[in-house]
Amino acid sequence: MEQRNLLRTQMRTRRQQLSRREQQLAADGFVRILCQWRGFRSAHRIAFYYPNDGELDIRPAMQQAQAMAKRCYLPIVVRFGEVLRFGRYRRGQAMRPNRFGIPEPVTHPQELISANKLNLVIVPLVAFDRDGGRLGMGAGYYDRTMAFLLGAPSWRPPDLVGAAYSFQQTAALPQRPWDVPLRAIATETSLIMPGRQQST
Repeated sequence: MEQRNLLRTQMRTRRQQLSRREQQLAADGFVRILCQWRGFRSAHRIAFYYPNDGELDIRPAMQQAQAMAKRCYLPIVVRFGEVLRFGRYRRGQAMRPNRFGIPEPVTHPQELISANKLNLVIVPLVAFDRDGGRLGMGAGYYDRTMAFLLGAPSWRPPDLVGAAYSFQQTAALPQRPWDVPLRAIATETSLIMPGRQQST
């Protein structure tokens, strides 16, 4: 646990120190890499995230998805410590901060959907390894939300894709029983498919 917390602190500090120019270049590279991937092009319902704490800004990718007539969603914390639900996001939609200060779309509760209704979920992370291991912020929201994917066949949606700066790659992360592995990791320079050859 101490090792994970130390790694979390180091990676958060490093991404927070990026200049706006570096952040913009990374966001542009991420869009290019993601849009070349067949999994993104074929997905109709995609969950993104609103960047926080220096996370890779994937909003340009969400704008590109909207231009491609895809349905875009953002995670919503319904109750503390429970699974995430997802609210439809449209350009210009009203937003409000959740308990963590992260903007969420203002959506009627009956319009929220669960993760298994999505084709693709792009998740933030603090660190990752080439085997699909993911280190998050520590609250466990995505692991609880995606727990139904543990042991599921590879074709079962949604595809869980990590969004990261390339420097967030690290050595193998010890996996706990509840950790849900990523099916892919997209950075500003490459698409990493665990168990397959890296695509650039």
